[in-house]
Amino acid sequence: MDGNGRWAAAKGLPRLEGHRRGAERLIEIVDDCLDLGIGTLTVFAFSAENWKRPAEEISGLFKLGEWVLRAHLSRLERRKVRLRVIGDLSAMPEFVRRPLADAIEATRDFTAFELVVALNYGARQEIVAATRQLAEDVVAGRLQPDQVDWPAVASRLQTAGLPDPDLIIRTSGEHRLSNFLLLQSAYAEIVFASVHWPDFTKDQLRLALAEYAKRERRFGMTPEQLHTPPTA
Repeated sequence: MDGNGRWAAAKGLPRLEGHRRGAERLIEIVDDCLDLGIGTLTVFAFSAENWKRPAEEISGLFKLGEWVLRAHLSRLERRKVRLRVIGDLSAMPEFVRRPLADAIEATRDFTAFELVVALNYGARQEIVAATRQLAEDVVAGRLQPDQVDWPAVASRLQTAGLPDPDLIIRTSGEHRLSNFLLLQSAYAEIVFASVHWPDFTKDQLRLALAEYAKRERRFGMTPEQLHTPPTA
């Protein structure tokens, strides 16, 4: 969800106003995804690298996040949206962790839609943590070295139990993944949208989905293999 600050700057507004409008856009996009039959949406809300931003902006972001949770929890509950968080929450302020825990608990049994929020998340950090767990399990004898395969790695990632993304959308004209779901996105299609996140409307979402629909997902196979019917 990139470009909140640039959106605000272009309109002569404070950066935090851009983040506020971006948060409202997220709630709208969740509704749009539900209406379109999408089952899971993962959003990059705060990266492990975002701590490098000015302290005032970081504090404002956290306060905004707390407000969004309290203001829109009932809306998520009405639409049976399950909230899940990935990332290291230990460094987040208590006033953010508390409503997050409440929202996760309140929505844990919902199945209509899963909203995954990446907070203080970084894919490299996630991979290091998973690798450390694998090493500890091998040393402890809970896992043999020849049992270390992709399922073993995937089960130790923070996204364990979630489907890998089919489509990744990056807004604001940026053309990189920026440490987001690096392993999980191995076969994801990527669409780069030129608009800033606050301007990413339902129409923009439909354009991204239309672009995705044009792609032929081969997963390493040739076109001939992909379209050959299986044999009995």
